[in-house]
Amino acid sequence: MIDSLLIANRGEIARRIVRTTKRLGIRSIAVYSEADAGMPFVTEADEAVCVGPANPAQSYRNTEAILAAAKSTGAQAVHPGYGFLSENAEFARAVEANGLIWVGPSAEAITAMGDKINARNLMAAAGVPVAPGTQDPAATVEAALAAAEDIGFPVMVKAAAGGGGMGMAVAADPDALRTEYDKVRAFAERMFGDGSVLIERYFPRVRHVEVQILGLADGRVVALSERECSVQRRNQKLVEEAPSPAVSPELRQRFLAAAVKAGEAVRYRNAGTVECLLDPSTGEFFFLEMNTRLQVEHPITELIHGLDLVEEQLRIASGEAPTFDPDALTTTGHAIELRVNAEDPKRFLPGPGKVATWVEPSGDGVRVDSGYAPDTTVTPFYDSLMAKLIVHGSDRADAIAKARAAVAGFEIVGPKNNLPFFAELLENPEFLGGDYDTGIVARMR
Repeated sequence: MIDSLLIANRGEIARRIVRTTKRLGIRSIAVYSEADAGMPFVTEADEAVCVGPANPAQSYRNTEAILAAAKSTGAQAVHPGYGFLSENAEFARAVEANGLIWVGPSAEAITAMGDKINARNLMAAAGVPVAPGTQDPAATVEAALAAAEDIGFPVMVKAAAGGGGMGMAVAADPDALRTEYDKVRAFAERMFGDGSVLIERYFPRVRHVEVQILGLADGRVVALSERECSVQRRNQKLVEEAPSPAVSPELRQRFLAAAVKAGEAVRYRNAGTVECLLDPSTGEFFFLEMNTRLQVEHPITELIHGLDLVEEQLRIASGEAPTFDPDALTTTGHAIELRVNAEDPKRFLPGPGKVATWVEPSGDGVRVDSGYAPDTTVTPFYDSLMAKLIVHGSDRADAIAKARAAVAGFEIVGPKNNLPFFAELLENPEFLGGDYDTGIVARMR
């Protein structure tokens, strides 16, 4: 097993990884920016190295500084968490070129799945369902218009190099497509350095369902449970639950089989997620993208399976067998995750600030993965996620009841927070009935 791990990330995911390393007796090394000095993940790690100023480009995305920290501390391996450099193939290559173990998939798999058009084509060839769309980038607005006519309006305009809900727009007609094509292309060039644009069918009512996979050290790909991720604002997830209330046993088997095919197509190793769109009116699902890293919402899968996915990642990277029998996976109960963000609960605009009061809920089936504590500060330099409030119940109704109590018992004073939104959602008839889609937040507002 790996004996020392540098965590190339910050906040709650760095802190969460430290918890697993402590349990396994692995020396943990945190890297931090000047803005994060004194944060819980820094003080709880066995060692910590400052890698630069607040600007992520000069710290958490600074490959040279992170590799220098690994070398100076004698780290054996690097875990990238999520975000920042986690899906950067060049970083993965650099880690391995420096004689370190990369806790993640191969650089080749990251590259293959990082381009949406290439990923769609690979999945189609592997027999994974994909939505009608372009097989090559729409190089001009005229090409985009021609593709849209073949696909049928409305269409989704996507940055081929995008991810996590960024670089997407809906066009209902040719005029809208002309406008959105230029916007998405410009955004993609600015954010990803690649202006390639994909045109794909848009589904007015759709659910977002994903499957957690693990590419094991022996080469097998295992699909765990699915997660429902349809509670979103601006294509960004707010709430996830497992299992999905929309997925029948028969549909689940189709989802899991498709996810295994997706992983096998790129010889996937370590943790990843196959994201799909589900048309609730037909039961059809389509490949959306593959996240070649650990997901924010991994705790709900952990709770229903009784696993520690970070431990599984470390075991795979060490060449060891998993802690579970891949042929005898079971699930228990229902889990829900609420992303507690520093944002107002109405318009979801960022509201950073110093934390004056931070009281986390506790109790049976309640877990909080947090990045903050009293007297720490949510700065504007990073993502607004402060904590993940996760509950596990005997069934969905029990999980919702525990979530209500936990939301009521979570006290944050200082930064704005979206806990009032969760209190509203957990009383919403559409959510309670389980028959919701990605438009639920918009309908609530």
